[in-house]
Amino acid sequence: QVQLVESGGGLVQAGGSLRLSCAASGSIFRLNVMGWYRQAPGKQRELVASITIGGRTDYADSVKGRFTISRDNAKNTVYLQMNILKPEDTAVYYCNLQNIGSGAYWGQGTQVTVSS
Repeated sequence: QVQLVESGGGLVQAGGSLRLSCAASGSIFRLNVMGWYRQAPGKQRELVASITIGGRTDYADSVKGRFTISRDNAKNTVYLQMNILKPEDTAVYYCNLQNIGSGAYWGQGTQVTVSS
C-alpha cells in the first residue's frame, strides 16, 4: 500500500505561479516513477510530467518550458513548479507513483484554477 498526499493547489491569476508537492509513504519500491496528471471537465486524465528515480523527465507538450518536475528521493516527495499559468491549465491535478513491476497509486487530487 502506498499513500500520496498532495498540497499546493489553489486559485491564481493567469501568468502566476504555483508549486505542487506530493509526499509518498508506504511500500515504495526502489525502482519507481512519480508524476503529475491532470483532468479538466470534458477531458480524460492526461500526463503532465513524470520523473524516474534517476531523474529522467517527460513533459506534455502543452507545459514544456513552463512547468518543471523534480523529486527528492530521500523524502519520497515529488514537486511540480508551474510558471506562466494559463486558464487552460485549470484542472484537478493528481500525483501518481508507479512501482516498477507492480501497481500504480494515486493521490486524492488538488484543484488548480487559473483565472483571466
